Amino acid sequence: MAKRPSSPTPNGSQTFRPLDSLLVKPAGPDCNLACGYCFYKDKAERFPGGHRMSHDVLENTIRQAMEQAGPEISVGWQGGEPTLMGLDFFQRAVAFEERYGRGQVVGNGLQTNGLLLDRKWAAFFRRYRFLIGLSLDGPEHVHDHYRRSLSGQGSWERAVGAARLLLDERVEVNALSVVNDHSACFPDEIYAFLKETGLSYMQFIPCVETDPLNPGRAAPFSVSAEHYGAFLCRVFDLWRADFVDGRPTTSIRFFDSVFYLYAGLTAPECTLRPECGTYLVVEHNGDVFACDFFVEDQWRLGSLLESRLVDLLNSNRQVEFGRIKSRLPGRCRDCRWLPLCRGGCPKDRQRDSRDKGVSHFCAAYHMFFQHADPFLRRLAREWKARQDLAQPAPSPAELPPGLKIGRNDPCFCGSGLKYKKCCGR
Repeated sequence: MAKRPSSPTPNGSQTFRPLDSLLVKPAGPDCNLACGYCFYKDKAERFPGGHRMSHDVLENTIRQAMEQAGPEISVGWQGGEPTLMGLDFFQRAVAFEERYGRGQVVGNGLQTNGLLLDRKWAAFFRRYRFLIGLSLDGPEHVHDHYRRSLSGQGSWERAVGAARLLLDERVEVNALSVVNDHSACFPDEIYAFLKETGLSYMQFIPCVETDPLNPGRAAPFSVSAEHYGAFLCRVFDLWRADFVDGRPTTSIRFFDSVFYLYAGLTAPECTLRPECGTYLVVEHNGDVFACDFFVEDQWRLGSLLESRLVDLLNSNRQVEFGRIKSRLPGRCRDCRWLPLCRGGCPKDRQRDSRDKGVSHFCAAYHMFFQHADPFLRRLAREWKARQDLAQPAPSPAELPPGLKIGRNDPCFCGSGLKYKKCCGR
C-alpha cells in the first residue's frame, strides 16, 4: 500500500475551501483518438513511461476524497480517454467509494469519446448514476473534421452509436461539443442534430490553443471571437424558439450558468466566477495540479502520496492560482459585462499574444450579452416575481425557463444549499 500522506498546514489567510470536487485522469493523456484540436495530448511528454493509475493510487485518491470531504463530493473522470482503464477499474473505484464513504452523496461523472462503450458499461453507469459527457461535435461532416483516429478514420459513427446506446439504457448523458473554426459555421445543423439524436443537454466548448509553429498566435483550428459570438447568438435564438408554454425543451450549459448570475446567484461554471481554484486535478501517478488547463510544473501542487488533498486545495499555491483570474486589465475592469463574464477563463488570455492579456473571446462575450441581455433580464424579473409569491420554495416543475440545475449546483431558491439538499429533494 502507498504510505499515508502527511498533513502540511493549510493556508490560514484564506477562507477554508471544502473538498467537494475532484477531476481525475486515470489514463493521463492517453487516448484512442488523435483529435486535431486536443490540448492534452502533448502532456505525454511531461509524464514519461506508462500512463495508467495504479491500484494504490486509485485507493489513496478515493480514500482521501471520502475521508476529507463533507456530506457530498463530485468526482469527474477524464483524460485523455478514461475508459482505456477498463470497466473493472471503475468498479473498483465505486467499491472504494462505498468502503471509505461516511454516508456521503457521491456524484460520479465521466467524459468519453464513446468508442469503447458497450452494454456492460451502460449498465454500470446506470446502476451507479454516472453522468456521462459524450464528446460529439455535431453531424458527420462537423464531427469528423477533427475527431479522427491515428490512422485518419472518422469517429462519428461510433460516437453516435454510443449516444444511442446510453440513451436506450437510460443513462444520464450530455453532449460535449467543441466549437472550432469549422464547427462554428454550422450552429443550426449542430443544434438540430443533437436534438434529433436525443441529446437535449448540451455544452458548447470554445476552442483556442497556441499554434506550435507560431507561438505568438492562436492555432488555425481555434475559433475566432467573432465566429464564436455569432455561434452563441444563433444557438441562443434556437434555444428560445424551442420554448413550449414558457419552458425550454433543451438545456445549454452556458445559458444556464449565465441565468444564475441574472438571478443574483453564484454561477455553476467556473469560467463565470470571480476566482478559480475550487477543485483539484489528480493525474494517473498521484500528482495534483491546480486546474485541468494548467497541468504544468508551475502549478503542480504536490502529490497525494505525500500530502492531504484538502491541504493542497487550501495551499498558498492554489490560492495564488485562484486569484490570477481577478487580475484584469483596465478595459475589463471598466466593462459593463464584467459582472457576467469575469474575464473568462485565464487560459484563454494566454493563447494568442495579440489578445494582450484579455480573453480571446472578449468580443464574443460582448456580442452574446448584448444580444441576450433583454430576454435574460425579463426572465429573471419574472422568476423573482414568482419567488416573492411562492410558498413554499419552488418545486422542480416551477424552476425558471431555460434552467437545468445539476444536483451539486446551488439551489435556485437562494437558500445557499445545494439543489439536491434543498428544493431538489
